[in-house]
Amino acid sequence: MATLGRDLVVAICREALEAERRRILAGRAYAGDEALWADIAARLRAVVQPSLRPVINASGVILQTNLGRAPLSEATLDAMRRAGEGYSNLEYDLDAGERGSRYDHAEALLRRLTGAEAGLLVNNNAGAVLLALSALAQGREVIISRGQLVEIGGGFRIPEVMAQSGVRLVEVGTTNRTYTRDYQAAIGEETAALMRVHASNFRVIGFAHQPPLSELVALAHERGLLLIDDLGSGTLLDTAPYGLPHEPTVQESVATGADLVTFSGDKLLGGPQAGIIVGRADLIAQLRRHPLTRALRVDKTTIAGIQANLLHYVRGEATREIPIWRMMAATADEIAARAHALIAALGPVGARCTVVPGQAMIGGGSLPEESLPTALIAVAVDAPSDAARALRRGDPAVVARVQDDRLLLDLRTVLPREEPALATRLQEVLETP
Repeated sequence: MATLGRDLVVAICREALEAERRRILAGRAYAGDEALWADIAARLRAVVQPSLRPVINASGVILQTNLGRAPLSEATLDAMRRAGEGYSNLEYDLDAGERGSRYDHAEALLRRLTGAEAGLLVNNNAGAVLLALSALAQGREVIISRGQLVEIGGGFRIPEVMAQSGVRLVEVGTTNRTYTRDYQAAIGEETAALMRVHASNFRVIGFAHQPPLSELVALAHERGLLLIDDLGSGTLLDTAPYGLPHEPTVQESVATGADLVTFSGDKLLGGPQAGIIVGRADLIAQLRRHPLTRALRVDKTTIAGIQANLLHYVRGEATREIPIWRMMAATADEIAARAHALIAALGPVGARCTVVPGQAMIGGGSLPEESLPTALIAVAVDAPSDAARALRRGDPAVVARVQDDRLLLDLRTVLPREEPALATRLQEVLETP
């Protein structure tokens, strides 16, 4: 304990003593010296260990927002490590020997992959929308369908983001049906842009209609307005080949004529958290010059990670190297084979596990309510919730699923290198009375 510093140890001891005094004053008996020392040791361990730690995601939700969304590829992690361990040419032009721009590093890749004239990185997609509106429409009107006034994770709402940017929101249409003529009727002298927000985290079904992007682009450009397309999740690959509905791609929005397209870096792109803006070069130049850009800028490790992640797409290896695309591409039979192998590694307690069919979710505000067939490990335990809690509290922590009074684990979202640790943790829980 001396290596932790005397002041820290003394402070922790006082905290433990005060907690025990409160217990006694509340009418409880003294826990004893051994329990007190155990409490002090636990408090000291908690102080010196980071609260953010790795978790094995056996929930079957691929883009689990609460667990950090997309796990990163080995190349992406290596690029971020190399950028962080020393100096780099972050804002230095090595050819000219003078100051450069941090925003140049990913722009060429974004242009090549999306077909846009220019691109820009900020810290997340909400920041991308805030910047675009602040720089291009502040003090003026932006028209949006009522059916697209979405709330994203953490309670942040598109109308509030728009209000923060200083634009005046003009709602058109109804919750379930909006037509191009609704936008047309709302355009006035103060209108700066039409905005489409892709419903990436919910779905309206039944008697519903939203105009195609092509009609909104044509209307905006006919009236001399901007069309801003917020794709939310954003993908560079078609999701249909994986048994999922087609998710609008960034390339499609650019080709249709959207002036700016915004999307996330850590969802279907499969990279680090970032907000990405692509579109017209003159508009991106305005965004670069806006003061808010500095407040929203990304650091060198994020830039390195996004660049490495985009290179997977350029090389045509995204479905092989990016973890979330490997997870989506895996078949239920492949997951079942991994599940049977893990059960075999458990030894005698493996007899309490069976492989059953199930569904894995995409999650993370992407492809709402869509699932993929998978194979689940069903664990026979008397108290599934208690077993799930024990898995979460161990090291490494394991997040499983409790459904229909069963403890379920989905290896679709478990990285192959994590399987030995998962087997050890599951074995510990099953062997504990």
